[in-house]
Amino acid sequence: MKDSGGGARVTVTQDGPYMVAGGVKLSEQVIATGSDGSSEDWVEHALPSAGARYALCRCGHSNKKPFCDGSHARIGFDGTEIADRAPFSDKAKIFDGPSLALLDVESLCAFARFCDPNGQVWSQAAASDDPKVRATFIRQVQACPSGRLVVWDKARGAALEPELAPSIGLIEDPAETCSGPIWLRGGIALIAADGSEYEARNRMTLCRCGESRNKPFCDGTHAAIKFHAK
Repeated sequence: MKDSGGGARVTVTQDGPYMVAGGVKLSEQVIATGSDGSSEDWVEHALPSAGARYALCRCGHSNKKPFCDGSHARIGFDGTEIADRAPFSDKAKIFDGPSLALLDVESLCAFARFCDPNGQVWSQAAASDDPKVRATFIRQVQACPSGRLVVWDKARGAALEPELAPSIGLIEDPAETCSGPIWLRGGIALIAADGSEYEARNRMTLCRCGESRNKPFCDGTHAAIKFHAK
């Protein structure tokens, strides 16, 4: 998926922080829930400008979160990147429907749970010829911050992606009483510690609790350990 980040980039440093360049806007992104506790929407809270360049903690131990304070060196953080770097399309499982399909790379799951309401998106794909189901399906899939889930328009041969400006969201999850991952939005370039580039995507989530087993990407561990960034 083509980079549209406009020069914005995040570099993973070896056993250290994420270095952000390009004056990327930071915000807090809160998962809002419905009356039944299911994920319904995103609520954005603006944050002060962090400047043209800044370092975001990825070990989970900084006392100046979301920014790095050097704690990774003190604790001997192992930030080894182990995520599969094959393109999303090569890894995706396909759930077919009449005109839309659901592409799913489960290893990217960040446990935001927008996939669950209304009978779950995997079931919705098969009924997406119903206009109401179609709209719900697209909305829920596009709310997935990690890009684990993608709507594929079969007629166009293209993904249906939300319009996201290059920006970084710091996810908070009140329903799970924890802080979530770092959300890269709008095609920001992600560069590995060895200098190679990950596939540029519209939605990606990076681990900031330090405990993901799919670094640099989030695998939902923050919810299990009740990580708190505040």
